[in-house]
Amino acid sequence: MSSATATSSLPVVVIGAGPVGLAAAAHLVERGLEPLVLEAGEEVGAAVSQWSHVRLFSPWRYNIDAAARRLLTAEGWTEPAPKRLPTGGELVEEYLAPLAQTRALAGRIVTGARVVAVSREGLDKTHSRGRGDHPFLVRAVVAGRAVDHGARAVVDTSGTWTQTNPLGTAGLPAPGEVEAAPFLLGPLPDVLGRERQRVAGKHVVVVGAGHSAANTLLSLVRLRRSEPATRVTWLVRGASVARTYGGGDADGLPARGMLGSEVRQAVEAGEVELWLSSAVTALQPAGDRVELVVATPDGERRVTVDAVAGATGFRPDLAMLRELRLDLDPGVEAPSRLAPLIDPELHSCGTVPAHGTDVLSHPEQDFYIAGMKSYGRAPTFLLATGYEQVRSIAAHLAGDAAAASTVQLELPETGVCSTAEPVIDADGSAILNPETGGGCCGAPEPQLIGIPTGLAHGRSAL
Repeated sequence: MSSATATSSLPVVVIGAGPVGLAAAAHLVERGLEPLVLEAGEEVGAAVSQWSHVRLFSPWRYNIDAAARRLLTAEGWTEPAPKRLPTGGELVEEYLAPLAQTRALAGRIVTGARVVAVSREGLDKTHSRGRGDHPFLVRAVVAGRAVDHGARAVVDTSGTWTQTNPLGTAGLPAPGEVEAAPFLLGPLPDVLGRERQRVAGKHVVVVGAGHSAANTLLSLVRLRRSEPATRVTWLVRGASVARTYGGGDADGLPARGMLGSEVRQAVEAGEVELWLSSAVTALQPAGDRVELVVATPDGERRVTVDAVAGATGFRPDLAMLRELRLDLDPGVEAPSRLAPLIDPELHSCGTVPAHGTDVLSHPEQDFYIAGMKSYGRAPTFLLATGYEQVRSIAAHLAGDAAAASTVQLELPETGVCSTAEPVIDADGSAILNPETGGGCCGAPEPQLIGIPTGLAHGRSAL
């Protein structure tokens, strides 16, 4: 048997069993290809389950992949009401878990398998000759042991949830940030549930100006109304929060427009204390509290608080891909052909044109990064965009070049878009100023689909 024949008999390994990973598996099955899905968590949608309390902006009609719907419908699945807004928990329980249990996908998903490296069998990245004829080697850790899998192709949909950006302004943890870990709540804390005792009646600082921050702020405001001693401070590096307040009634997704409007009302009512142009420069644990050193336009300020919610976004884990030949933008850390479309210094829109294998390919033949991770450090990934990515990838791997290159997407508008002068975003990146007007980067305006109210922040996605 030739090496090419041996390689083609291997599965396509999909890293991650979230919405985009399972959609990839569904499209691969429909194309007659064999997927093997490796999920680090103990259940499908493990990352989504960590923000199970958060409600998505978009209704069910935008959150279900077409191939996944076909697999589910064939087994008698009842689709949720298309206009209903699901929580993260409902997304897992009513969609991802049933999808994983379909006859087509059951047995092709391995949970508790954390991928730590992807390479080529017998070759490190310095070897070029015949590289594409060698199968991929995907190493996962299962129950503390390394398990290697051969693959004809690899689709990395592992996301960025575990790689949060630090509070520090230089892309590095602020001095004392590591030591202050016990006081950090994470990007989407359940302050009305699991984390309630940590924050009720306490002083909590929220850092960031995206939708993650807005979601947490509103939850804290609701807590404050029943626990009046709760104090909420909002630190934003930029000079404006107009982008956070959003498009209001002009937003095609009413839940998202309402989010920004409610944050504005809370600030104007004095329920949230807003610090603009303010950056955390150090953290110093002080007994059962933590002192923040903050640079402001009026000089250094120090504030002692009980907890900090860092909604500063996410970044991709590229360490496990070190032995592959990737073509990534050096700044955004997204595929180089995708990066100009999503770079926050150039692009303020919450969407990009539909794209597939032509944009996502790398020098490493038959390797793709899809889903949230494909956006690297850039903002506002769209779930529906991820579904279109993996549809195109599956078509390409099946040899259907025409279907792979024919990409399209229909999404609602945000009501907010700009191509004007840049300002500094909450995570230190330059964005475009939504107050100065402008068009939408010469592209259509449809936006964030499938992004929960807490995950549409500048460095996140689903």
